[in-house]
Amino acid sequence: MRKTYFLNSYLILVILFVSVGLFSCSSAKNIKYFKDIPDSGQLKTIAKAEYTEPTIQGDDILTIIIETVDPAASISVNQGNVPIANSAISTGGATSFNQQASAGYLVDKEGYVTIPILGKLTAMGYTTAQLRDTIQKKAAGYFKNYTVIVRFANFKVSVTGEVARPGQYIVPNEKVNILDAIAMAGDLTIFGKRENVLLIRENPDGSKTPYRVNLNKSNIMSAPYYYLRQNDIIYVEPTKGKAEANDAYQTRVAAIATSVLSLLIIIATRIK
Repeated sequence: MRKTYFLNSYLILVILFVSVGLFSCSSAKNIKYFKDIPDSGQLKTIAKAEYTEPTIQGDDILTIIIETVDPAASISVNQGNVPIANSAISTGGATSFNQQASAGYLVDKEGYVTIPILGKLTAMGYTTAQLRDTIQKKAAGYFKNYTVIVRFANFKVSVTGEVARPGQYIVPNEKVNILDAIAMAGDLTIFGKRENVLLIRENPDGSKTPYRVNLNKSNIMSAPYYYLRQNDIIYVEPTKGKAEANDAYQTRVAAIATSVLSLLIIIATRIK
């Protein structure tokens, strides 16, 4: 009799946990970007977004390299004056992409960059291509058979909110778009509000301009904010479902704890 009772008790306990597990599992939502693009049929070409090369500002860090046949001839130029990271990194979340460190040149508050041998050059307001042309002309009096490389070393964007790896990202390529940044952050979580992503852009005068981005619409790939700029911030808001899910989870945990405790009390009472 007692053996039968214990079997029944264990059966009730198993049924209890299975039932809770079944009811707690929410149906998977079919969340996707660009819902206005049909799944089949003739697809229309999406107009490209206008890309404007970023201009150099004070406190930017630049990688400036002069490549020559004799590396020793330009070694003093290529050493830089401040340490930098030479590839994309993440300073947030559990994942880090830190790579080998190198050195770059800091643009001072007045907008100048000082390079050994070449001297003090104006950089503020120039694109990296324009500064490269300036350096090439200046270097002609010191080097032969050389190539000049200039690029941003601290092109930084921040991605926060409902993404898998929120953090600050430095990218070696200045032509980066909002989808690239979201991909680096591990994509939106299931609770990310895809139709109302907030992009905050810093203007040259220090003011901020907000943009609302709807990832459900393909026209963002033609928008003026599609390509990111230095110091852009992307914030993904949580949906109401996250708060509801948190409340539901806490309720389920309390219900399970109460049910298990009640069952254990019943078993203990029967054993006595």
